[in-house]
Amino acid sequence: MNFSFTHPTYLFLLFIIPIMIFLHFFSLKSRKRKALKFANFEAIARIRNIDLYSKNLLILIVSCIIAFSMIMSLSGLVLHIKTSSSSFAFVIAIDSSRSMEAIDIKPSRFEAAKNLAIEFVKTAKAGTKTGVISFSGASRIGQELTEDRGLVIRAIEDMQLGEIGGTDLPEVIVISTKMLKNETGKAILLFSDGQLNIGDLDDAIEGARENDIAINTIGVGTKEGGATTYGISKLDEDSLRAAAYNTEGKFFMLENSTDIENYFEEIMGLTIRDVSISLSRYLLTLSVILFLIDFVLINTRYRALP
Repeated sequence: MNFSFTHPTYLFLLFIIPIMIFLHFFSLKSRKRKALKFANFEAIARIRNIDLYSKNLLILIVSCIIAFSMIMSLSGLVLHIKTSSSSFAFVIAIDSSRSMEAIDIKPSRFEAAKNLAIEFVKTAKAGTKTGVISFSGASRIGQELTEDRGLVIRAIEDMQLGEIGGTDLPEVIVISTKMLKNETGKAILLFSDGQLNIGDLDDAIEGARENDIAINTIGVGTKEGGATTYGISKLDEDSLRAAAYNTEGKFFMLENSTDIENYFEEIMGLTIRDVSISLSRYLLTLSVILFLIDFVLINTRYRALP
């Protein structure tokens, strides 16, 4: 385990902490001199429940931790550890065409796919790089590859059904391939009802094969079909199975969600490797919490004599 900084220039701000300590004790000394001007200051202290000689060390400690946490956050503190993580970088591609509004999968194909994609992100180990794409007649990158699960989940939650007609499955595979180009282990997790009607799928699959990308597909829908605004839409497995089979990926039916945990484990390809975890967000949250604690202490137990 070791640490690094993405913005180490901000570390010079650590000089603020000894200055804070000096000013704290200097102000206490000054306050004590003023208190001695009152002949009955001890009686005043008992009546007002104030310790005029208190060094308020707890306030000082909390304030220093707040300053330290904020400086570490600004400096981009990163924790490096060895842990079990996916050997793959993933692009999650979700079909947002109008056929995905069908409700043969509750609450709808589209919402069910989003929910399952979010579950996959939550299940993935720390350090797993993930990107997000939605596609219909055109593809839209919602999130570039990142190890930040929060950003990935937010991108999935923000997805809406596409306004451009059609389902261009080949295009989303091509774009995903480009996103994964510089990664070592590469995989696509593709949610769709398989209603391909634009582009040449064979060329897209061949491009993924040449770049050693496994396409894992999840069929969203039922063979019986579901009602949409334009009629009944049925699941078409053929294109999804072809994409998975020809790239050594896995095919899975969303309606068989009871087996989803085993499916996720199969496609993650877990291994022990170095993982980098940004601590900036956690340190900033800690600073806010300690600031509130500091505020309460100053205005209750350690309130100053007016």
